[in-house]
Amino acid sequence: MLRFTLSRITSLLLSLIVASVAIFAVIESVPGDPATFMLGMNAEPDTIAALRREMDLERPVAERYLRWMGGMATGDFGISYTYRVPVGELIGQRITVSFPLALYALVLSVVIGLPAGLLAASRRGSVTDWSVMGMTQLGIAVPNFWFAMLLVLLFSITLRWLPSGGFPGWGAGFWPVVKSLTLPAVALALPQAAILARVMRSALIETLGQDYIRTARAKGLSLHRAILGHALRNALIPVLTILGLQFSFLLAGAIIIENVFYLPGLGRLIFQGITQRDLIVVRSAVMLLVFAVIVVNFLTDLAYMLVDPRLRARA
Repeated sequence: MLRFTLSRITSLLLSLIVASVAIFAVIESVPGDPATFMLGMNAEPDTIAALRREMDLERPVAERYLRWMGGMATGDFGISYTYRVPVGELIGQRITVSFPLALYALVLSVVIGLPAGLLAASRRGSVTDWSVMGMTQLGIAVPNFWFAMLLVLLFSITLRWLPSGGFPGWGAGFWPVVKSLTLPAVALALPQAAILARVMRSALIETLGQDYIRTARAKGLSLHRAILGHALRNALIPVLTILGLQFSFLLAGAIIIENVFYLPGLGRLIFQGITQRDLIVVRSAVMLLVFAVIVVNFLTDLAYMLVDPRLRARA
Protein backbone atom coordinates (compact mmCIF):
# COMPACT_ATOMS: atom_id res chain seq x y z
CA MET A 1 0.00 0.00 0.00
CA LEU A 2 2.77 2.44 0.94
CA ARG A 3 4.77 1.64 -2.19
CA PHE A 4 1.68 2.15 -4.35
CA THR A 5 0.94 5.51 -2.70
CA LEU A 6 4.53 6.74 -3.08
CA SER A 7 4.59 5.78 -6.76
CA ARG A 8 1.36 7.70 -7.34
CA ILE A 9 2.72 10.76 -5.50
CA THR A 10 5.86 10.66 -7.67
CA SER A 11 3.69 10.45 -10.77
CA LEU A 12 1.61 13.37 -9.49
CA LEU A 13 4.67 15.59 -8.99
CA LEU A 14 6.08 14.74 -12.43
CA SER A 15 2.70 15.45 -14.02
CA LEU A 16 2.55 18.84 -12.32
CA ILE A 17 6.03 19.78 -13.58
CA VAL A 18 5.23 18.74 -17.15
CA ALA A 19 1.87 20.53 -17.02
CA SER A 20 3.44 23.74 -15.69
CA VAL A 21 6.02 23.77 -18.48
CA ALA A 22 3.33 23.15 -21.10
CA ILE A 23 1.02 25.88 -19.73
CA PHE A 24 3.84 28.43 -19.48
CA ALA A 25 5.06 27.62 -23.00
CA VAL A 26 1.57 27.93 -24.52
CA ILE A 27 0.90 31.26 -22.79
CA GLU A 28 4.30 32.61 -23.80
CA SER A 29 3.80 31.57 -27.43
CA VAL A 30 0.67 33.70 -27.83
CA PRO A 31 1.50 36.21 -30.60
CA GLY A 32 1.65 39.92 -29.91
CA ASP A 33 2.85 42.02 -27.00
CA PRO A 34 0.56 41.75 -23.95
CA ALA A 35 1.51 45.21 -22.68
CA THR A 36 0.69 46.85 -26.02
CA PHE A 37 -2.60 44.93 -26.22
CA MET A 38 -3.66 46.00 -22.72
CA LEU A 39 -2.73 49.67 -23.12
CA GLY A 40 -3.80 50.07 -26.73
CA MET A 41 -1.91 50.92 -29.89
CA ASN A 42 -1.85 54.65 -29.06
CA ALA A 43 -0.11 54.23 -25.70
CA GLU A 44 3.16 56.05 -25.10
CA PRO A 45 6.33 53.91 -25.46
CA ASP A 46 7.51 54.69 -21.93
CA THR A 47 4.12 53.61 -20.54
CA ILE A 48 4.33 50.34 -22.45
CA ALA A 49 7.91 49.83 -21.26
CA ALA A 50 6.85 50.42 -17.63
CA LEU A 51 4.05 47.85 -17.94
CA ARG A 52 6.43 45.36 -19.55
CA ARG A 53 8.77 45.74 -16.58
CA GLU A 54 5.85 45.27 -14.18
CA MET A 55 4.81 42.12 -16.04
CA ASP A 56 8.40 40.81 -15.95
CA LEU A 57 8.44 40.64 -19.74
CA GLU A 58 11.97 42.08 -19.79
CA ARG A 59 13.37 39.05 -17.96
CA PRO A 60 14.53 35.84 -19.70
CA VAL A 61 11.89 33.17 -20.25
CA ALA A 62 13.54 30.64 -17.94
CA GLU A 63 13.78 33.18 -15.12
CA ARG A 64 10.12 34.14 -15.54
CA TYR A 65 9.12 30.48 -15.35
CA LEU A 66 11.12 29.86 -12.18
CA ARG A 67 9.78 33.02 -10.54
CA TRP A 68 6.22 31.98 -11.42
CA MET A 69 6.69 28.45 -10.06
CA GLY A 70 8.36 29.76 -6.92
CA GLY A 71 5.46 32.11 -6.32
CA MET A 72 2.91 29.33 -6.91
CA ALA A 73 4.73 27.09 -4.41
CA THR A 74 4.56 29.79 -1.72
CA GLY A 75 0.99 30.83 -2.48
CA ASP A 76 1.95 34.04 -4.30
CA PHE A 77 0.07 33.96 -7.62
CA GLY A 78 1.04 37.50 -8.56
CA ILE A 79 -1.04 40.61 -9.21
CA SER A 80 -3.74 40.85 -11.87
CA TYR A 81 -2.89 43.63 -14.31
CA THR A 82 -6.57 44.17 -15.12
CA TYR A 83 -8.18 44.06 -11.66
CA ARG A 84 -5.10 45.30 -9.74
CA VAL A 85 -5.69 42.77 -6.95
CA PRO A 86 -3.80 39.57 -6.04
CA VAL A 87 -4.61 36.70 -8.38
CA GLY A 88 -4.96 34.39 -5.39
CA GLU A 89 -7.75 36.60 -4.08
CA LEU A 90 -9.54 36.47 -7.44
CA ILE A 91 -9.21 32.70 -7.64
CA GLY A 92 -10.38 32.32 -4.04
CA GLN A 93 -13.54 34.30 -4.81
CA ARG A 94 -14.30 32.37 -8.00
CA ILE A 95 -13.59 28.88 -6.62
CA THR A 96 -16.42 29.37 -4.12
CA VAL A 97 -18.73 29.27 -7.13
CA SER A 98 -17.02 26.70 -9.37
CA PHE A 99 -16.33 24.06 -6.72
CA PRO A 100 -19.89 23.90 -5.30
CA LEU A 101 -21.24 23.90 -8.87
CA ALA A 102 -19.01 20.97 -9.86
CA LEU A 103 -19.85 19.07 -6.67
CA TYR A 104 -23.59 19.71 -7.12
CA ALA A 105 -23.43 18.51 -10.73
CA LEU A 106 -21.45 15.41 -9.75
CA VAL A 107 -24.00 14.47 -7.08
CA LEU A 108 -26.83 14.89 -9.58
CA SER A 109 -24.90 12.82 -12.12
CA VAL A 110 -24.47 9.97 -9.62
CA VAL A 111 -28.07 10.15 -8.39
CA ILE A 112 -29.38 9.96 -11.96
CA GLY A 113 -26.76 7.81 -13.68
CA LEU A 114 -26.12 4.95 -11.25
CA PRO A 115 -29.78 3.95 -10.72
CA ALA A 116 -30.40 4.23 -14.47
CA GLY A 117 -27.45 1.95 -15.20
CA LEU A 118 -28.55 -0.53 -12.52
CA LEU A 119 -32.10 -0.57 -13.89
CA ALA A 120 -30.95 -1.12 -17.47
CA ALA A 121 -28.53 -3.90 -16.51
CA SER A 122 -31.08 -5.73 -14.35
CA ARG A 123 -33.59 -5.68 -17.20
CA ARG A 124 -31.24 -6.29 -20.09
CA GLY A 125 -32.98 -6.64 -23.46
CA SER A 126 -36.32 -5.33 -22.19
CA VAL A 127 -38.21 -2.22 -23.19
CA THR A 128 -36.90 -0.56 -20.02
CA ASP A 129 -33.33 -1.24 -21.07
CA TRP A 130 -33.92 0.13 -24.56
CA SER A 131 -35.66 3.21 -23.17
CA VAL A 132 -32.85 3.99 -20.71
CA MET A 133 -30.17 3.50 -23.37
CA GLY A 134 -32.10 5.67 -25.80
CA MET A 135 -32.28 8.46 -23.26
CA THR A 136 -28.58 8.15 -22.47
CA GLN A 137 -27.73 8.33 -26.17
CA LEU A 138 -29.73 11.54 -26.38
CA GLY A 139 -27.99 12.91 -23.30
CA ILE A 140 -24.56 12.24 -24.81
CA ALA A 141 -25.44 13.63 -28.23
CA VAL A 142 -27.00 16.94 -27.13
CA PRO A 143 -24.54 19.67 -26.01
CA ASN A 144 -24.93 20.80 -22.41
CA PHE A 145 -25.26 24.48 -23.38
CA TRP A 146 -28.34 23.55 -25.46
CA PHE A 147 -29.74 21.75 -22.43
CA ALA A 148 -29.01 24.93 -20.48
CA MET A 149 -31.05 27.11 -22.83
CA LEU A 150 -33.97 24.66 -22.73
CA LEU A 151 -33.85 24.62 -18.93
CA VAL A 152 -33.88 28.42 -18.80
CA LEU A 153 -36.81 28.52 -21.23
CA LEU A 154 -38.83 26.03 -19.18
CA PHE A 155 -37.98 26.69 -15.53
CA SER A 156 -37.07 30.40 -15.63
CA ILE A 157 -39.14 32.00 -18.38
CA THR A 158 -42.21 29.74 -18.50
CA LEU A 159 -42.59 28.39 -14.96
CA ARG A 160 -40.54 31.09 -13.14
CA TRP A 161 -39.35 28.58 -10.56
CA LEU A 162 -35.61 29.25 -10.76
CA PRO A 163 -33.41 32.21 -11.73
CA SER A 164 -32.06 32.29 -15.27
CA GLY A 165 -28.58 33.41 -14.26
CA GLY A 166 -26.38 35.29 -11.85
CA PHE A 167 -25.07 34.43 -8.42
CA PRO A 168 -26.40 36.15 -5.27
CA GLY A 169 -23.32 35.38 -3.17
CA TRP A 170 -23.07 33.20 -0.10
CA GLY A 171 -24.14 36.12 2.07
CA ALA A 172 -27.64 35.87 0.61
CA GLY A 173 -28.18 32.49 2.29
CA PHE A 174 -27.95 28.83 1.39
CA TRP A 175 -31.28 28.45 -0.41
CA PRO A 176 -30.82 31.38 -2.87
CA VAL A 177 -27.37 29.98 -3.74
CA VAL A 178 -28.81 26.50 -4.34
CA LYS A 179 -31.53 27.95 -6.57
CA SER A 180 -29.00 29.92 -8.62
CA LEU A 181 -26.78 26.82 -9.10
CA THR A 182 -29.55 24.30 -9.81
CA LEU A 183 -30.06 24.93 -13.53
CA PRO A 184 -26.31 25.13 -14.31
CA ALA A 185 -25.72 21.94 -12.29
CA VAL A 186 -28.51 20.09 -14.10
CA ALA A 187 -27.19 21.25 -17.49
CA LEU A 188 -23.73 19.97 -16.57
CA ALA A 189 -24.99 16.76 -14.93
CA LEU A 190 -27.32 15.37 -17.60
CA PRO A 191 -24.66 14.48 -20.22
CA GLN A 192 -22.38 13.12 -17.49
CA ALA A 193 -25.23 11.05 -16.02
CA ALA A 194 -25.83 9.55 -19.46
CA ILE A 195 -22.18 8.48 -19.71
CA LEU A 196 -22.21 7.13 -16.17
CA ALA A 197 -25.38 5.11 -16.80
CA ARG A 198 -23.91 3.45 -19.89
CA VAL A 199 -20.66 2.60 -18.11
CA MET A 200 -22.56 1.26 -15.10
CA ARG A 201 -24.74 -0.93 -17.32
CA SER A 202 -21.80 -2.34 -19.28
CA ALA A 203 -19.74 -3.03 -16.15
CA LEU A 204 -22.65 -4.74 -14.40
CA ILE A 205 -23.53 -6.90 -17.41
CA GLU A 206 -19.91 -8.01 -17.70
CA THR A 207 -19.74 -8.77 -13.97
CA LEU A 208 -23.02 -10.67 -13.99
CA GLY A 209 -21.52 -13.00 -16.60
CA GLN A 210 -18.71 -14.08 -14.27
CA ASP A 211 -18.60 -17.64 -12.91
CA TYR A 212 -19.05 -16.69 -9.26
CA ILE A 213 -22.25 -14.79 -10.07
CA ARG A 214 -23.64 -17.71 -12.06
CA THR A 215 -22.78 -20.03 -9.17
CA ALA A 216 -24.56 -17.75 -6.69
CA ARG A 217 -27.60 -17.58 -8.95
CA ALA A 218 -27.60 -21.39 -9.33
CA LYS A 219 -27.72 -21.71 -5.53
CA GLY A 220 -30.94 -19.72 -5.49
CA LEU A 221 -29.72 -16.14 -4.98
CA SER A 222 -32.09 -13.63 -6.55
CA LEU A 223 -30.87 -11.28 -9.28
CA HIS A 224 -31.48 -8.27 -7.04
CA ARG A 225 -29.32 -9.68 -4.22
CA ALA A 226 -26.67 -10.90 -6.65
CA ILE A 227 -26.32 -7.39 -8.06
CA LEU A 228 -26.31 -5.51 -4.75
CA GLY A 229 -24.36 -8.09 -2.75
CA HIS A 230 -21.73 -9.26 -5.22
CA ALA A 231 -21.71 -7.65 -8.66
CA LEU A 232 -22.05 -3.97 -7.77
CA ARG A 233 -18.76 -3.61 -5.88
CA ASN A 234 -16.72 -5.23 -8.66
CA ALA A 235 -18.52 -3.14 -11.27
CA LEU A 236 -17.58 0.07 -9.45
CA ILE A 237 -13.95 0.10 -10.62
CA PRO A 238 -14.62 1.49 -14.13
CA VAL A 239 -17.32 3.70 -12.62
CA LEU A 240 -14.76 5.25 -10.24
CA THR A 241 -12.58 6.09 -13.24
CA ILE A 242 -15.47 7.87 -14.90
CA LEU A 243 -16.39 9.71 -11.70
CA GLY A 244 -12.84 11.00 -11.30
CA LEU A 245 -12.77 12.20 -14.90
CA GLN A 246 -16.24 13.71 -14.57
CA PHE A 247 -15.40 15.78 -11.52
CA SER A 248 -12.27 17.04 -13.25
CA PHE A 249 -14.31 17.96 -16.31
CA LEU A 250 -17.06 19.61 -14.25
CA LEU A 251 -14.53 21.71 -12.36
CA ALA A 252 -12.31 22.66 -15.28
CA GLY A 253 -14.68 22.47 -18.23
CA ALA A 254 -17.67 24.52 -17.07
CA ILE A 255 -16.54 27.69 -18.85
CA ILE A 256 -19.42 27.61 -21.36
CA ILE A 257 -22.10 26.97 -18.74
CA GLU A 258 -20.68 29.66 -16.46
CA ASN A 259 -20.92 32.14 -19.32
CA VAL A 260 -24.44 31.03 -20.26
CA PHE A 261 -25.66 31.58 -16.69
CA TYR A 262 -23.37 34.57 -15.91
CA LEU A 263 -21.78 32.77 -12.98
CA PRO A 264 -18.62 34.38 -11.58
CA GLY A 265 -16.66 31.13 -11.50
CA LEU A 266 -13.15 30.10 -12.46
CA GLY A 267 -14.14 29.27 -16.01
CA ARG A 268 -15.52 32.75 -16.58
CA LEU A 269 -12.43 34.26 -14.94
CA ILE A 270 -10.21 32.40 -17.41
CA PHE A 271 -12.40 33.54 -20.31
CA GLN A 272 -12.21 37.15 -19.14
CA GLY A 273 -8.46 36.87 -18.61
CA ILE A 274 -7.99 35.60 -22.17
CA THR A 275 -10.08 38.41 -23.69
CA GLN A 276 -8.26 41.03 -21.59
CA ARG A 277 -4.83 39.42 -22.17
CA ASP A 278 -4.31 39.19 -18.41
CA LEU A 279 -1.77 36.40 -18.76
CA ILE A 280 -0.88 36.03 -15.09
CA VAL A 281 -4.54 35.32 -14.27
CA VAL A 282 -4.93 32.81 -17.11
CA ARG A 283 -1.66 31.05 -16.32
CA SER A 284 -2.30 30.72 -12.59
CA ALA A 285 -5.98 29.76 -12.89
CA VAL A 286 -5.30 27.10 -15.52
CA MET A 287 -2.44 25.70 -13.45
CA LEU A 288 -4.70 25.50 -10.42
CA LEU A 289 -7.32 23.62 -12.44
CA VAL A 290 -4.69 21.21 -13.75
CA PHE A 291 -3.52 20.65 -10.18
CA ALA A 292 -7.11 19.88 -9.14
CA VAL A 293 -7.50 17.41 -12.03
CA ILE A 294 -4.26 15.59 -11.16
CA VAL A 295 -5.16 15.41 -7.47
CA VAL A 296 -8.61 14.04 -8.25
CA ASN A 297 -7.04 11.35 -10.44
CA PHE A 298 -4.63 10.54 -7.61
CA LEU A 299 -7.52 10.15 -5.16
CA THR A 300 -9.33 7.97 -7.69
CA ASP A 301 -6.32 5.65 -7.84
CA LEU A 302 -6.38 5.38 -4.05
CA ALA A 303 -10.11 4.64 -4.16
CA TYR A 304 -9.34 1.62 -6.38
CA MET A 305 -7.38 0.17 -3.48
CA LEU A 306 -10.40 0.42 -1.20
CA VAL A 307 -12.77 -1.15 -3.71
CA ASP A 308 -10.60 -3.93 -5.13
CA PRO A 309 -8.73 -6.11 -2.58
CA ARG A 310 -6.66 -7.62 -5.40
CA LEU A 311 -4.92 -4.28 -5.88
CA ARG A 312 -4.15 -4.09 -2.15
CA ALA A 313 -2.60 -7.57 -2.31
CA ARG A 314 -0.36 -6.60 -5.23
CA ALA A 315 0.63 -3.32 -3.60
